[in-house]
Amino acid sequence: MYQIFIGSIILSTIHALIPNHWLPLIAIGKTEKWTQNQTLLATIITGFAHTLSTIMIGIVVGLIGYKLSTYYSIISGTIAPAILIGLGMVYLFLDFHSHHNHIHEVNPLETEPGQNKSRWAAILTSLSIAMFLTPCIEIEAYYFQAGTIGWMGILIVSAVYLMTTVVIMLLLVYLGMKGVSTFKSSFLEHHEKGITGLVLVSLGLLAMLVKF
Repeated sequence: MYQIFIGSIILSTIHALIPNHWLPLIAIGKTEKWTQNQTLLATIITGFAHTLSTIMIGIVVGLIGYKLSTYYSIISGTIAPAILIGLGMVYLFLDFHSHHNHIHEVNPLETEPGQNKSRWAAILTSLSIAMFLTPCIEIEAYYFQAGTIGWMGILIVSAVYLMTTVVIMLLLVYLGMKGVSTFKSSFLEHHEKGITGLVLVSLGLLAMLVKF
């Protein structure tokens, strides 16, 4: 349980830190002259929409892992960790051979300043749909691993992923509006796959070699 919990925090944090998840909200908020409350509310809604679709897919993947591990104990100790390691190697390969092109990038709409609430709602709805339709696959393989210990593992990953993603997005958007987010995020943005790959490989090796 502790291993699943810690791994979920690590993957969820890396996921939430990717600039393409929160920078568009800051850019659109400034362009549209949204208030701080409007921008933060938009962050909560779009963050929830994004994590919801990922969790829905993850639950299905986790249940598959649970059902298979019920009949084949080798899955929880060997195959599931091997899947994490294999997926991690794929991400490392992709990071090494190409520049990162994240699926969550949303281009801000060019609009007139001082839009009304209906305009805010329309833009928010578009962003939410876009985020819902682009779930992150990095966490899905971890659902398979978590599912091998049952519903508790699936619930831990889901709860940690939801809370961590939304809270970090909120914090970064808030700091961005305050002008504090001037740190260099280009390395993380361009090497998301590599970092995720290293984490997945490490978690897979840990699950395979260390028995709690």
